[in-house]
Amino acid sequence: MYPRYIENLLLELLQEFRILYLTGPRQAGKTTLARKMAKDTGMHYVSLDEKAMLASAKNDPNGFVKSLLNRQQPIVLDEFQYAPELVSAIKLASDNLAPHEKGKFFLTGSADVFSSAKTQEALPGHMARIELLTLSVTELAAGSFNLIDFLLADEITPLGPLPDMSREDFAQALINGGYPELQTKSARARPIWLDSYLQGRLYKDFESIYAAKGDYHTKLESLIPYLAGLSGNLLKYASIANDLSQNDKVVKSYIEALEWMFIVKRLPAYVKNRAKRQTIGMPKLQMVDTGLACHLLGLVTTDELLTSNFYGGLLESFVVMECFKHMAWSQQSMKLYHYRDKQKNEVDIILEQSGGRLIAIEIKASSAVSERDFKGIAKFAEVVGPAFKFGFVFYTGSDVLPFQVGGRTFYALPLSVLWT
Repeated sequence: MYPRYIENLLLELLQEFRILYLTGPRQAGKTTLARKMAKDTGMHYVSLDEKAMLASAKNDPNGFVKSLLNRQQPIVLDEFQYAPELVSAIKLASDNLAPHEKGKFFLTGSADVFSSAKTQEALPGHMARIELLTLSVTELAAGSFNLIDFLLADEITPLGPLPDMSREDFAQALINGGYPELQTKSARARPIWLDSYLQGRLYKDFESIYAAKGDYHTKLESLIPYLAGLSGNLLKYASIANDLSQNDKVVKSYIEALEWMFIVKRLPAYVKNRAKRQTIGMPKLQMVDTGLACHLLGLVTTDELLTSNFYGGLLESFVVMECFKHMAWSQQSMKLYHYRDKQKNEVDIILEQSGGRLIAIEIKASSAVSERDFKGIAKFAEVVGPAFKFGFVFYTGSDVLPFQVGGRTFYALPLSVLWT
């Protein structure tokens, strides 16, 4: 079992909230982690993947929850997305708990049912929601580096020796992705596993959160690979619908459902303050796991990936998702955006700290970096003024390099820092 650095946070939140909801992609390791934590802390584990349990939960939600509470143990409800009918019953049970009773329900689900149309009821003040994404490369390497804490520090701290990595190493990391079970699969077994993942699970989850009409299966089979090819690009629903000969409203609703299922991620535009008038407000599309994206695009070898038109966009998705993964166990909270103005100045990632300070990050697939690579960051710094804190270009070279642009100091950082 790979280390999951989010575990300490989950244990802490079980002491603070009545309900903890752990969500994230299917096969990201939620069940493995939930079983471990249930065993370590004496919680009663129940999986709604079991037909009898699911039938009981759907037939009599209140009775089902009452029967679990009769055990006088905190409860783990795995695969919670299969029974959104339980939301009201759990809310009622939570309302009836004494103020000191915390950590009573630990829910896990591979679809974010609390964002879907089927479960509009909220649990304000009762529930903490945490995402467990696929493995970060830091977890895969059993490293200790946290990207978010490094980027949000008040000063740029010196980095120790960095691993020597080639372009092929970075490309292989994208192909490998972060699904725990895939890390030990052979080259022949990987595509079989991923096909099974798509056919046997993805469509099953889609049915559970989206009231699809007609031949949605065929539409998804054309839409999902198309989205994989859009990694790192602005999301234009009408263009997608036109290219696929589909209705644009249906396309948008399907993409929303795929985001609830953690297949794609929409990165919003930074449109605040002085940047608002100049900014293009469209979100960017990112694939949550680059291994799945490469499979959807038929990219099997590093040479195929490096010579394709998709490498730069997939590398951007990779870094964006590493930010989200590291945020789960970082000491500081922040929000992620992208920036693009009407003059086509752009920054791949904007990190906004809770106090409003901004860090700009550009991602380059090249092993060389020059002053012009900081053009978008310099323009963003000019627009946001005193709120700007630091600017970085991540690249595939090996040295930390300072650059003076427009009276500010920016830094080029090797991507290999993620493996430390």
